[in-house]
Amino acid sequence: MKTEEPVAASARARCLVADDHPPILTVVCDRLAEEGFELVGCARNGRDALDQIASLEPDIAIVDLAMPDLTGIEVTREAARISPATAVILYTGSREQALLVDAVDAGARGFVLKEAPLADLVRAVETALAGEIYIDPVIGGTLAGARATRKLAVLTQRERDVLRLLADGTNYEQIGAELFIAPDTVRTHVQKAMRRLDANTRTQAVATALRQRLIG
Repeated sequence: MKTEEPVAASARARCLVADDHPPILTVVCDRLAEEGFELVGCARNGRDALDQIASLEPDIAIVDLAMPDLTGIEVTREAARISPATAVILYTGSREQALLVDAVDAGARGFVLKEAPLADLVRAVETALAGEIYIDPVIGGTLAGARATRKLAVLTQRERDVLRLLADGTNYEQIGAELFIAPDTVRTHVQKAMRRLDANTRTQAVATALRQRLIG
């Protein structure tokens, strides 16, 4: 019974695929259909992908990172605003570490390299449907190891912004002024980052983030 539950959940999931390369679009759509997902839309550029996400509100949107009109990261950021229930998975041929950080900051629920087997893309979809974040193990390993990748996935953009400013020697009041938030809010972000990084002090949190290249 345990092995059947994910299949049943997948069969109910509504998916949209966006890629400006027709062969990739076809292969991905065919594989998702074989796995029992419901394909509700296909797009060849970022603007069309975003329009379809807004109108169809799919459960999953697999979006090419480099597309005409809007990039995958731009689509992800806007999709989080107009269709927050849609989990966006970015599909890319690039291994650039900065893109992974930007993707997570934008709200992506998955980051998969196109060189990976299609089974990994399916696994990313299932992971996103479960409410978790999937990061391709190849780029995750190059970033800072599996443990650091998990940390990256749970630190928010604001928490990283605060830690970066702390690393520069900025105090809470100055950080608040820089980010247009109250000093107490800064303190809350620091405390959350400390818990997520298993740090006992803010100095340790900054050191851990720097060592694991979560900030720079």
